[in-house]
Order: sequence, then structure tokens, then C-alpha cells
Amino acid sequence: MTNPSLWSPAEARKLIRSQGWDKPTSGMANGYIQANLAILPKEMAFEFLLFCQRNPKSCPIIDVTEPGSPVPQLSAPDADIRTDIPKYRIYRNGELAKELTDISSYWNEDMVGFLLGCSFTFEEALIKNNIPVRHIQENRNVPMYKTNIGCVKAGRFEGPMVVSMRPMKEKDAIRAVQVTSRFPSVHGAPVHIGNPEAIGIKTINQPDFGDSVTIKDGEVPVFWACGVTPQAIAMHVKPEIMITHAPGHMFITDLKNEDLAVL
Repeated sequence: MTNPSLWSPAEARKLIRSQGWDKPTSGMANGYIQANLAILPKEMAFEFLLFCQRNPKSCPIIDVTEPGSPVPQLSAPDADIRTDIPKYRIYRNGELAKELTDISSYWNEDMVGFLLGCSFTFEEALIKNNIPVRHIQENRNVPMYKTNIGCVKAGRFEGPMVVSMRPMKEKDAIRAVQVTSRFPSVHGAPVHIGNPEAIGIKTINQPDFGDSVTIKDGEVPVFWACGVTPQAIAMHVKPEIMITHAPGHMFITDLKNEDLAVL
């Protein structure tokens, strides 16, 4: 198991569960869907489900667990969302309280887990179309930013959209729109191309989540809706507890990328 891109989802999850991998998962188990995670108490689950339904670009639903069950039956029935992500975040009343590699001690029978589509899925398609993905080239986490684009409110859930950014040449940006449009279940086409300030990003080299990457001369920033949006929502709504993945540290499902592609 020397090349992470060639690992099966089960192999990747086994290594993560044994504390053998605590880095971002971009480039792991190529060909398989990776997902963002949001865990909430059951009494908030319907409102969050409605929020996701109203904001499918940011929060495309891949799977939802039964209350109290850590097993994502539709996407990886032998997995456990409490242990199979390299790094988690615990939010208390909207504040980041802790990062850890196993949330078993925080889990209870009242919790519901949501797995949401991740842009790592369409990155493989970009690479296959000879469009460079800079954060992979530079071995960094993808840069992510809070924007001035408001999400559609559902119950108590409201707040700003978070976007991920990949710089590329203008001709590649046009092709990237075509390629990622085939994956509406994992954020789909970009929500913005070009001037970051137009969507409320003042300093492109200082992302709110993830790492900064090099933007070369002649390149434009291209922005996609991002599954880290629930973390921005948690900061805004301030639920008593919300558990998420750490940005870039995803859940690897058994579903293939092409399963979500629209021909």
C-alpha cells in the first residue's frame, strides 16, 4: 500500500481507523467519492436536511445515517463515521472547541450523521482533462473562503456560502466549467470565476480554511461551492454541539465518482 491513489476505500479507511493517516485525503483512493461530514442532534436533523435540500450546490447529500447509528448504509455499510475520518472538529455553541482523530467518546444515540458531496470527486476528472490542480501539485490542502453569498435559510440554519478555489489559465477555466458541470451531486460548476472581492474575499492569499496556493501570472481563481459551508453555518447558528470533518480530511465512500456523473 505504497501509493494512496491506488488504495481501495476499505484499505484507506482501515489505515485511518488505526490512526495511521492524519493528513488530508485529496488524492487517496482515486475513483471513489469522498464526502464532507456534519453530525447534529436528532432534534435539529430535519431542519439541517431541509437546509441541504435548499442549498444543493454547497451541501449535496450523499448519505444520512439513522439516528444513533454511525454506519452510512448507502455509501459504505462496513464503515464507521466516528473513526474513519483522519481528523474531526467539535463545535460548541458555534466555537471550535477541539480537533481530534476519533469521536467515539462524543457519540450518543441522539446523533445523526450527514455525508455531503466533496469537490475532491471532480478533481480527478479535471486532471484527466489535463487541467492542473494546484493544491495537489503543491501537496497542500485546498484553499477555502467564506463569501458574501448567502445560503437559503431553513429553520434556524442560515449563513454564508464557503467556496474552494483552484487557479488555472482562462482556457482551462472554460473547460473546467464543462467538466465539473457533469457532477451536480458534488458541487457541479463553479459559482464564480475571477475577481475574489466580488464575492467578499478580500485577501486571496489568506484562506479561511485550508492552505494558500500559488497563483501564477495569467491565471484566474475559479471558485466552487464547498462542503465546509456547514462549519460556517455552525459558527453563525451556534448549535450546542456540531461535529464535522476537519477541512480537507474527508470520508472515503465505496461509491465510484462516475456513479454521480451526468452524461
